[in-house]
Amino acid sequence: MAHPWLLVAGDFTPLGGMDRANHALALQLASCGREVHVVTHRAWPDLASRPSVSVHLVRRPLGWHLLGSPLLASTGRRLWQQLHADGVRAVVNGGNCPVAAANWVHYLHAAHEPEVSGSWLRRAKSALADRRDRTAEREALRRATVIICNSRRTQADVVDRIGVPPDRTRVVYYGTDPLAFGPPTADERAAARQALGVPGDRPLVGFVGALGDRRKAFDSVFAAWVDRCGDRTWDADLVVVGAGAELPAWRDQAAAAGLETRIRFLGFREDVPRILAAVDALVHPARYEAYGLSVHEAICRGVPAIVSRSAGVAELYPNTLSDLLVDDPDDVHEIAERLRTWRSGLERWREDLVPLSSRLRARHWSTMAAEIVDVVDRAAA
Repeated sequence: MAHPWLLVAGDFTPLGGMDRANHALALQLASCGREVHVVTHRAWPDLASRPSVSVHLVRRPLGWHLLGSPLLASTGRRLWQQLHADGVRAVVNGGNCPVAAANWVHYLHAAHEPEVSGSWLRRAKSALADRRDRTAEREALRRATVIICNSRRTQADVVDRIGVPPDRTRVVYYGTDPLAFGPPTADERAAARQALGVPGDRPLVGFVGALGDRRKAFDSVFAAWVDRCGDRTWDADLVVVGAGAELPAWRDQAAAAGLETRIRFLGFREDVPRILAAVDALVHPARYEAYGLSVHEAICRGVPAIVSRSAGVAELYPNTLSDLLVDDPDDVHEIAERLRTWRSGLERWREDLVPLSSRLRARHWSTMAAEIVDVVDRAAA
């Protein structure tokens, strides 16, 4: 008898990060004819259209995670109890539903303290949510039958910061869609650059990440870009993909520095594959990154990525790419130097990236899903 599956996550969409991974797992299970129950605040239409998928939508009052998360947890627990007699295979995410099931950790709150600017209300709300998330995370991970980690870095954090025995953890790396994130053709690249208004062969660097706090270290990227643009020979421009409360302030700072034409803010975009086709490098020196799917996808596109050495995805970098790794996300001069190093050997970096790009593209979302199914089935046996 095929067991039903229960997946609990805030969002199941193909728009990036953990949402894309959860969406991919749900689709892969459905494509195998599994009965899948999805508990979420938002699900992409392609899930609801699958006959074997039941989407249980949960309100997020006022759009606040702080108010929506208890509702998500209670709905997930209720369904888990209802389906338990049928041998349900459940996968929850972090602290979002404390049940004795598999827990897939995409981000560990215990490993990072967010730095939020803005009004006292915004900072107080963030601090309250962070405390609640840490408490819920600790409870859920200690209850979990098995913990699926998206990198060895995440696995080490779960063991060291939560106190979970190593033998209850497994590492399963993300997959990819090689059709959406393959190397672009010359025509595709030209069209993508034209759509962004990039003149000629001018080098273009991308940054992809939320601008709601400082975790992605855009403040360091901005300062490094100011440093590089102080050199008259620096000919690259920066495009920033991402939205958040700090976006207006960064636009103002770029204008004040006279860099409106050297730093372009695109806001939230759903066409990240096309933007990656246009850029020549990605810069991503995040202060905390459990994995880094945007880096993974850039590499699949054949785009060299400057990333924090501590990021989970950096575990996959070969020694030939070590000069693209940032040791200290707060060291503006180091980031500026990594950018200079990339620019001085632009074509060489693309060539050196080919083996890793090929390896990541060969790992499809279906491969990841099959590994998760195996881990969950073994834990339930």
